[in-house]
Amino acid sequence: MKAMDPARAEEYARWFACLADGTRIRVLHAVAATERPLTVGEVVDAVGRSQSTVSRHLRLLADEGYVFLEADGVRTLVTVNEACMVDLPAAAAEIMATSRPDRRS
Repeated sequence: MKAMDPARAEEYARWFACLADGTRIRVLHAVAATERPLTVGEVVDAVGRSQSTVSRHLRLLADEGYVFLEADGVRTLVTVNEACMVDLPAAAAEIMATSRPDRRS
């Protein structure tokens, strides 16, 4: 058995820790479920939380690479980082030492 690289383990821990919040999951879902960039205001409306709360969660998601934030005049546009749909399952498979997603049985 090959040990996991400590730096990679810390990176994965940050990725998954970032998702360990229900509001952040809802914010990420709102952005990912839309096929166009959303304004922060639209994300606020989608999750029903305050603008400051949503902005804080968006910043954390952006810091870990889950979303991209782009200034557009006085508003900020939010898009999902599509690479996460590949990177997260790959990280989980590496952590569990498998490449087979059906191993649970």
